[in-house]
Amino acid sequence: MLQDWTLPIIAALMLVGAAALIAAAAHDIVARTVPDWISVLLTSIGVLVRAMDQNLIIGLLVAAAVFCAVAFCWRRGWVGGGDVKLIGATALIVPPASVLSFIAAMSIAGSVLALLYLAAGPLARSGQRTKKSFDVRYDDMLSRIVRVELWRIRRGGSLPYACAIAAGFLFTIIT
Repeated sequence: MLQDWTLPIIAALMLVGAAALIAAAAHDIVARTVPDWISVLLTSIGVLVRAMDQNLIIGLLVAAAVFCAVAFCWRRGWVGGGDVKLIGATALIVPPASVLSFIAAMSIAGSVLALLYLAAGPLARSGQRTKKSFDVRYDDMLSRIVRVELWRIRRGGSLPYACAIAAGFLFTIIT
C-alpha cells in the first residue's frame, strides 16, 4: 500500500523519467545514439519508484526479463544496443502490471514510426540533393532535421526507436 507522502514523490520521479526519455528521443533523432547516463538515470528512478510502491523485487524481475528478451533481439541485429538499455530501464519505471501495455504501446509507436519512414522513402528519393546542397545554412532546426532525416532514409539508415520507447512510456503512464 502506498503511503500518502510517497505519491507526490513518485509523480515527480515519473516526470523526471518522462523528461529523460524525451531527451533520449531527441538525442536519438540527432545522433542515432542513446547516452548511457539516461539509462542509468532511468534505472535509478525505477529502483526508487519500485521501492516506494513496495514492488522492487517483482519490478526488477520483470525489467530483467524484458531486458533479456530485447537483448536477444539485439543479438539478432533487430534493435540497437542503446535501445536495449533504454527499454530495460523503462520497464523498471513502469508498474510491473503495466509492462505489457508499455511493450504494446511502444510496438505500435514503433510501427507508426516505421510506416512514416517507409512513406517518406519516395519523397526522399525524388528530392535527392547533391552533397553541395547540405553546405548551406538552414533557416530553422526543424527544416534541418527533415533534410537530414530524408538523407538518412535515402541511405537506408536506422530508425530513431527511442522515440517509440518514449511514446510507449508516455502512453502507459497517462492511461
